[in-house]
Amino acid sequence: MSSELSLNINIKEPRWDQGTFAGRAKHFFTVTDPRNVLLSSETLEDARITVENYRKGIVKPGLSEDQLWRAKYVYDSAFHPDTGEKMLLIGRMSAQVPMNMTITGCMLTFYRTTPAVVFWQWMNQSFNAVVNYTNRSGDAPITANQLAVAYVSATTGAVVTALGLKSLTKHLPPIVGRFVPFAAVAAANCINIPFMRQRELKFGIPVTDKDGNRFGESALAARQAIVQVVVSRIGMAVPAMAIPPVIMNALEKKAFMKRFPVLNAPVQVGLVGLCLVFATPLCCALFPQKSSMKVSSLEPELQEKIRKSSPDTTVVYFNKGL
Repeated sequence: MSSELSLNINIKEPRWDQGTFAGRAKHFFTVTDPRNVLLSSETLEDARITVENYRKGIVKPGLSEDQLWRAKYVYDSAFHPDTGEKMLLIGRMSAQVPMNMTITGCMLTFYRTTPAVVFWQWMNQSFNAVVNYTNRSGDAPITANQLAVAYVSATTGAVVTALGLKSLTKHLPPIVGRFVPFAAVAAANCINIPFMRQRELKFGIPVTDKDGNRFGESALAARQAIVQVVVSRIGMAVPAMAIPPVIMNALEKKAFMKRFPVLNAPVQVGLVGLCLVFATPLCCALFPQKSSMKVSSLEPELQEKIRKSSPDTTVVYFNKGL
């Protein structure tokens, strides 16, 4: 029995210290690893069983600590932290790099014509809607009507912003026009995420103590969570949508690019992918996944409830979503 794995490993929390940026970065480099997209259903199910059994005090014979942590991160990459349901493949954070590098690369390549702008902004917001729904905070369902309103609002906002800025930059240097997609994406994020998570803003998200004991729901915590996610998402887009345009603007003047214009899209997609491999986990790490808030900053009725049930609690915690 002495050779069995200890039951004192806290796999409810990430392996690395989430109080530091470096610890959060290591955590998200693991969670957003694009290779997780290729894992089979059997591998995911095996990880789920390993994690859930360990939480119940059941250890698979021969299981090492590294194998346990690997199973925990495979589990986290595919199952929602609040509901426990398996997430839609393209909505998982591990799908962010391959999906975004393709869509963003095409947005940056095909920005000159109105139909192309409309199509790729629509494609991007369709993908964002899936991601925002998949990575929502809390365990409350969102209605089909709320999904539709969020999707239409964000798509309209992105297309209008892109077309408006496109018309304004007609007489400016070509390099300026290359940044129109980024402005449209930033504007759409400010619309899409709050709309997709509007139920949280209305009814709140679960807040707990440090041990996970639930006190209730807070709309103010939801507001803080959504602001943090919007900032992270825009931050993710900055390197991928700001660096490649500058490089491509210089490359397109070279003789070999003029001779082989078909290389434009693949090179652009490759540059975006390289940026996203680092930008995605680093921007996810800007704020702790398990965010916190002072009890004094919560709604008065929730403050009162917490003071009665747990007078020593001064800070509450919640899943901010991704």
